[in-house]
Amino acid sequence: MKRKWLLFMLTAMTAILLAACGTSDKDEKATGDGAKDESGGEFRIGMEAGYPPFNWTQQDDSNGAVKIADNAEFAGGYDVQMAKKIADGLGKKLVVVKMEWDGLVPALQSKKIDAIVAGMSPTEERKQTIDFTENYYTSDFVMVIKKGSKYENAKSIQDFSGAKVTSQLNTSNYNVIDQIKGVEKQTAMENFSAMRVALEAGKIDGYVAERPEGISAAAANDKFTFVSFEEGFDTDISNTSIAVGLRKGDASLEKINEILKGISEDDRQKIMEEAILQQPAAQ
Repeated sequence: MKRKWLLFMLTAMTAILLAACGTSDKDEKATGDGAKDESGGEFRIGMEAGYPPFNWTQQDDSNGAVKIADNAEFAGGYDVQMAKKIADGLGKKLVVVKMEWDGLVPALQSKKIDAIVAGMSPTEERKQTIDFTENYYTSDFVMVIKKGSKYENAKSIQDFSGAKVTSQLNTSNYNVIDQIKGVEKQTAMENFSAMRVALEAGKIDGYVAERPEGISAAAANDKFTFVSFEEGFDTDISNTSIAVGLRKGDASLEKINEILKGISEDDRQKIMEEAILQQPAAQ
């Protein structure tokens, strides 16, 4: 009887020890490199990866580029570098999802991505459907033109009366063209690459863009320059600023604002200057 009782006790203790070891293993896995606690997981951001110097596509991870999800290519640019800082501050792994501009807000609302970090301006219209963080970059509008054109010495936007002007599709840049009296407003284009081609071919006289694109275009093509206006477009600062787009009521808004607040203006300008120098010339 005692032997049977001893055997029972040994069996029970062995089972307890094995269970404890199993729990320990699970705990170790849960707190290891693949851990997912409150600060772990992924920070999935959406962008075009075709809007330099804010974001672009390249073939390797040089200059801190991040691999694009489900894609052999990598995303680089100002937005990517800022997104890396945000992801680090959140304690999450940055994942870049490449998609068309028009698909960004729907993807955010359907939870395919966690945020939009794509050179997006926090306009009042967009604020009706999504929330925005504090601005992480502020610029101004310029007109990209060909060197030697009759518009090269323009001081006011009204100097472009009669000019064929366009901008990017579904952006506030395009709407401000209406402020130029007598302008020949052209159909909006998908991206700046298309606008540069149209400008060089003489199909347009200029296109409205933010200053970083003006600098980029002039650096990529020595036939291009840009006009900074003394009497420019009448526009709200939200149209020349960019912020992170989040779903309505996203609890991470306050934390991301805190992270952005910790990035000095000097650092932001340095990151932008590096992005302008690093962007692929073809874009």
